[in-house]
Amino acid sequence: MLTALKCHKAHRDTESKRKLYDGGGLYLELHPNGRKYWRLKYRHGGKEKRLSLGVFPEVTLAEAREQRDNARRQLRDGIDPSAERIARKKKATSEAENTFGTIAEEWLRRRKQHEHLAEVTLAKTQWFLNLASELRSRPIAALTADDVLPVLRSLEAEGHIDTAHRVKQKIGQVLRYAIATGRAKHDVTADLRGALVPLRHQKRAALTNPKEIGRLLRAIDGHQGQPTTKAALLLSALLFVRPGEMRMAEWAEIDFDRKLWIVPQHKTKMRRDHMVPLSRQAIAIVRDLKNFTGDGRYVFPSIRSRSRPMSENTVNFAIRDLGFGKEEMTAHGFRAMASTALNELGWRSDVIEYQLAHVDGSVRGIYNRAKYLPERTKMMQAWANYLDKLRSKSAVK
Repeated sequence: MLTALKCHKAHRDTESKRKLYDGGGLYLELHPNGRKYWRLKYRHGGKEKRLSLGVFPEVTLAEAREQRDNARRQLRDGIDPSAERIARKKKATSEAENTFGTIAEEWLRRRKQHEHLAEVTLAKTQWFLNLASELRSRPIAALTADDVLPVLRSLEAEGHIDTAHRVKQKIGQVLRYAIATGRAKHDVTADLRGALVPLRHQKRAALTNPKEIGRLLRAIDGHQGQPTTKAALLLSALLFVRPGEMRMAEWAEIDFDRKLWIVPQHKTKMRRDHMVPLSRQAIAIVRDLKNFTGDGRYVFPSIRSRSRPMSENTVNFAIRDLGFGKEEMTAHGFRAMASTALNELGWRSDVIEYQLAHVDGSVRGIYNRAKYLPERTKMMQAWANYLDKLRSKSAVK
């Protein structure tokens, strides 16, 4: 058996390595350069193997014996200590490389490349993930619900209930991507169901009374701002597409001959092409608008740069300038306005829903972009005529 004193006094007396045995396969290997290494000799699977246990005196005799005893316990349980060490190092390397922040960046990068998401959508997603910056350096495979909950609770404490839910959603999306790519086992956000203050869903502000709709349309007619902003307001009422689809509209998507605006699938929420029939009134607005912006890519370019689309807040700001508060009307409210009125006018609900580009659960519905197109075309023209009627002061009682 070795002692600490023997280990300190030991030195090589030849040009070759020298071994001082302790017991149980443990020995101190003396090298010609004067270095002293702890080794463990053992057998596993019928083969003799060696395991390095560190350098003396950095690793003391007591520590080397403890490592030896741990290794022998592993052998007793059928585990190869060398293979186990390699696995631990591999896991440690993987955890260091695959942090939540690293995986989140990769997930965002792939979404940008393959889903063609709008820059504003990517920026919002990045902003939500930045609110979870405490998780950035954590190994994603080791992330727990206890790690995530304090991040969300801090947002709750500041009164940002909706934001807390959105951050939880984004964290879950990153985790599910990590699971799909073999770098995590579990989406821990699923364990937080019910842990946050419930969202109070509020209906988006929208004018649905015919008299108020007429008042809004007359206010838009009197808009004194940019011609493109006025056109966006008018077309929002006539076409009731999502605000993001409206501001991102491109001239290449407008088919004047067929009187159609075909919104490509990468711009739509439902990820399918969406056909928007253009009424006589809508076509007139679009043709007039072409004189202002037809030489560029976007139907509604930014006033700062024609290579970028209109700001996402432009229409909402214009509605405020017209004298309508955010509790009365929003850009998204044109959709609720049209849906309510068209249902009251007796149009079929499935035709209305399809024109609103809401979910059609069938596979056929996903790919049939022209579904109900003749009836939708008729409805869109009738809707434009109805708005003209409401716009007329004589029609308002």
